[in-house]
Amino acid sequence: MFGAVRTSIPRTRRVFADRRFLSSTVSRFSADQHGHLPTTQSPITPHLEFFNSVVGGGKGIPTYRVLDGVGNPLDGAQLPELDEALARRMYENMTRLPIIDNLLYNVQRQGKIAFYMTCYGEEATIVGSAAALASDDEVLGQYREMGVLLWRGFSYDSVMNQCFGTHEDAATKGKQMPVHFGSRELHFHTISSPLATQIPQAAGVGYALKRDPLRRGKNCAVVYFGEGAASEGDFHAGMLLASTIPSPTLFICRNNGFAISTPASEQYHGDGIASRGPGYGVHTIRVDGNDVLAVYNAVREARRRCIEEGRAVLVEAMTYRVGHHSTSDDSFAYRPRQEVENRKRLDNPLARFRMFLEARGWWSAEKEDVYKAQVRDEVMKAMRRAEGLPRPPVEEMFNDVYGGEMPWNVKEQKEDLKRLLKKYGDVYEPWRTELRKYKGEGKEFLEGR
Repeated sequence: MFGAVRTSIPRTRRVFADRRFLSSTVSRFSADQHGHLPTTQSPITPHLEFFNSVVGGGKGIPTYRVLDGVGNPLDGAQLPELDEALARRMYENMTRLPIIDNLLYNVQRQGKIAFYMTCYGEEATIVGSAAALASDDEVLGQYREMGVLLWRGFSYDSVMNQCFGTHEDAATKGKQMPVHFGSRELHFHTISSPLATQIPQAAGVGYALKRDPLRRGKNCAVVYFGEGAASEGDFHAGMLLASTIPSPTLFICRNNGFAISTPASEQYHGDGIASRGPGYGVHTIRVDGNDVLAVYNAVREARRRCIEEGRAVLVEAMTYRVGHHSTSDDSFAYRPRQEVENRKRLDNPLARFRMFLEARGWWSAEKEDVYKAQVRDEVMKAMRRAEGLPRPPVEEMFNDVYGGEMPWNVKEQKEDLKRLLKKYGDVYEPWRTELRKYKGEGKEFLEGR
């Protein structure tokens, strides 16, 4: 019966009735002239208009700054709650980084370690962010975050043991490349070489923290990466995971201008990495990465939002990579030497913060000389000590490669090495020389103890 009645209404009258109902519904539930797309907050417009910025009027995303180039606070800038002890600790940690970098870069050139990466020019981004975190926040670094570990108490001996691969390298047990640090005690996950793999892992760590009753609302996962790593699919996977399954994950992008030899201008057409945050519904800020106080303020607020809202936050720190990408790179093949010298002179994060401290009477040239001499002496002692330590026992190379029981292929490799050492270890001089570098010289390994 109902079907007969419905079909008896002329089609034209039904269409007009549907239109009147839709029009009245839109006008009743919409605050805008043309309403919103159903089930969304997107207003409907009759104007054909494309957009190419997350900022109104097509303007670029602003960069947050506290100190100008000579260490004076900008008008209207809010300084963090900073006493002399905290300010000096931040500057001292920034100062330690180039001293360690200089030594280990030269040590690599002498052939004593295989590889090294410096963080020249990025000291403010690293230390400013480290100071804003809780000491037990979980950190997943990339390559230039040694300063985070030093801030948390990582010793010079630990730095050298990892880079030289000694038997005292607690984190990687001599298996990893230099500067691939890690520390379970300091909540710093071991660095891995493949680019950007730590980004989706950090989203998983953040989700685990959210599920842990003892750490929920207390800690966040913090992941560092460069703007080049943000070109990897792992960046988008990590951002998508942390935003759709909300987790307290703090993404810190060190935009230092270069992905190895590729300048940022050739890596993306949009407005940096910060422009991608709103697309994932993530709180985002761009900060002057050479202003340690701006980085400190931005990361502290970003962490607060992570913890209180249980959601991801993105910080893009704009800095400049003064050093070569690594000891395997000659950056003057793709950028002018004068460009680097100009950036060191005009936008030096250490000089900027030092002038801020000196203006308050918290630092001086005399203190600078004394502190640098002390650090150089301590770093040299740690380097010489590590240089004289043996590598881990030969057998250690087969342990902890995989979790759980050792798989058949690793067992097979282990037996093959035993067989070769028994056959050639005492008669082939290069092997005898190499075995002396290992703790136990391979004897324990061969004897099966």
